[in-house]
Amino acid sequence: MGYDEPVKGLILAGGTATRLYPLTTVTNKHLLPIHDRPMLFYPIETLRGMGVREVMVVLGGRSVGDIVELLADGRDFGLDLTYRYQRGALGIAHAIGLARDFVGREAFCVVLGDNILIGPPLADTARAFEDGPFDAGTLLYQVPDAERFGVAEFDAAGHVVGFEEKPAVPKSDLIPIGVYFLRPDAFGVIEGLSPSGRGEFEITDVLNHYVGAGRFFWRRYDGQWSDAGTVESLLHASMAASHAAAEGHLGAPPVAERRGRTSANGGAGAA
Repeated sequence: MGYDEPVKGLILAGGTATRLYPLTTVTNKHLLPIHDRPMLFYPIETLRGMGVREVMVVLGGRSVGDIVELLADGRDFGLDLTYRYQRGALGIAHAIGLARDFVGREAFCVVLGDNILIGPPLADTARAFEDGPFDAGTLLYQVPDAERFGVAEFDAAGHVVGFEEKPAVPKSDLIPIGVYFLRPDAFGVIEGLSPSGRGEFEITDVLNHYVGAGRFFWRRYDGQWSDAGTVESLLHASMAASHAAAEGHLGAPPVAERRGRTSANGGAGAA
């Protein structure tokens, strides 16, 4: 497949977000604001920057109807959006599995809904994966406290050979962030998974299936990243977005055409 048919996109917007209580007591965390826009606008922009036009949003938790009302059919973002519902917090890999029919035979990119990436568009990265010999891949990000995350391990040739979850002594300072590149055979891998000790189907198990053969794709992400999954990281992400906007590195949020039409209709009625 050539890049004339861009990868499809998948945004995961489920989960219970207990680490953000009480902010998420009555709403979905992906609707919380990061600077001047809802959190979900950031993964959408990440996929748009790859040239993706067809996107599925996997919903779960609270206020799923509000997310559909916010994003609608995607035309305000130049996207064609569709939706699936995940029953329960069954993990990232399970949520990816719900997209099997949507993906079909095409390569696809998964972005976690609480991952905030601020930086250059990733079209070249998506193209390198899609047109290359790779089976799966991810973006890696350098952090000073890798022991808090899953950490990438490399061989002497620079190939990723594994991911270790929260090691006491990290073997690198690069961690996989919530952007994953996959092909349709990943669904067979997901079907063969067993739940982890916390009862979820883990994305780390999917990634580890592919490493070690020299066909695992990775790129270091040099922009700004935050996962916005805690109160502290939510504040950090909002401050980073605010600084980026002040420096001209973050465009204005998309103007919802339907709101413009609603205002126009309201004005006509009032007249």
